[in-house]
Amino acid sequence: MLETVVTYAIYALVLLIPLVLYVRSQRKKAQQAREAAERGQLISEGPRAQHPHIDVSHCIGCQSCTTVCPEGTVLAMVGGKAAIVNGYRCVGHSLCVEACPVGAITMVKAHPSMSADLPYLTPEYETSIANLFIAGELGGLALIRNAVNQGREIVDVIANRIAAQEDRPPPEVFDVLIVGAGPAGISASLRAIEHKLRYATIERDEVGGTVSKFPRQKLVLTAPVEFPLYGTLKKTEMSKENLLQFWKTIAERADFRVFTNESVGEIRKDADGYFTVITNRVMYRAAAVVLAMGRAGTPRKLGVVGEELPKVMYRLIEADHYRNKRILIVGGGDSAVEAAMGLARQPGNQVTLSYRKDAFARIKERNAVRLEKDISTGKIRVIFNSMPMEFTKDAVALDIDGTVETLPNDFIWIFAGGVAPNDFLKKVGIAFGDKDLTLEAGAEARSASLV
Repeated sequence: MLETVVTYAIYALVLLIPLVLYVRSQRKKAQQAREAAERGQLISEGPRAQHPHIDVSHCIGCQSCTTVCPEGTVLAMVGGKAAIVNGYRCVGHSLCVEACPVGAITMVKAHPSMSADLPYLTPEYETSIANLFIAGELGGLALIRNAVNQGREIVDVIANRIAAQEDRPPPEVFDVLIVGAGPAGISASLRAIEHKLRYATIERDEVGGTVSKFPRQKLVLTAPVEFPLYGTLKKTEMSKENLLQFWKTIAERADFRVFTNESVGEIRKDADGYFTVITNRVMYRAAAVVLAMGRAGTPRKLGVVGEELPKVMYRLIEADHYRNKRILIVGGGDSAVEAAMGLARQPGNQVTLSYRKDAFARIKERNAVRLEKDISTGKIRVIFNSMPMEFTKDAVALDIDGTVETLPNDFIWIFAGGVAPNDFLKKVGIAFGDKDLTLEAGAEARSASLV
């Protein structure tokens, strides 16, 4: 009899221990979800143009969708159902859609005219002006893969419209003028070649656009992407250097017509239905225009005394050029964190990261993990609730919770985002949205959490 009791007790323990561990893990995940939701509520930027939509009536709570996203806790389990808790992090990987075994998740775009700080776009990425299109980040979709796909799809639309017309535009009018030679612009250019369209591409800097200004060895592709004429790049990981080398190969094509160091000053649509585009060099006429300029625009400045000093910069490209330096990074996004970590790995650098809020809430999960390690090992000092007050030749004054602290300093990088070219777009006549998508996404998350 005693042996039977002992046997049952052992069986009970064998079953109970995993159950207790499982319950604890579920409670921990639920707590993390609540914390993530609270962090998300502090963010002013919601998912602007794409985010997962969860059909809670079909969600079975398997958690598959919450573990696959490389951007961290976009989704989490709340009340036994998947819910959006950090929608601002969504950049359109769509891995959650693929992971859901019951098809309860779809990746949706905001309805045209949804977001007040984004241009109106139709499902074909056409603005409120007929035959004027926007591709890539300027329209609210992040990820190089998304930009490449959009550039390709837009030119397909243009080619189909031209084919349906009785007469082609006159010889002096391009079928399409592409503004920007980043991922979307390169893809659109290749598609124009494929369709045998008369086209030209202009770029204010160099081929590669914003990507060319990324830090060295930054991972820029994490999934296969299809380029017209070249097929699918099947590498699941590609650095900035590898992608730029691929684009260099494209730029050497005789039929790849891109004019660099040429910026647009004016775009107008004339009475004959064609566009006149005036740059700092020449004037173009085109039947259609694709704006693939990117959204970052001009780096945003802080207006701090001494910000005009040559040691103050807004982009980091060659981190290994800075050694044995006292460095201040200002900002709380991924660019700031990645710059701080890159510089902290160089010999002798003393890196301080200043952020105006009391915690990071917008950075990728992998960056948060790496940063925590660098903080714990003393490679990076993070000062929350701080703002620069003054920059001098060899120091910086920080306001830290009302107290001014002066730090010795050699170089400063400011990552406060960029001023999007919205004024230029409005001058062209492009209509913008009239809703705050942050509220829409937040309402969806709260609704899902109550189910």
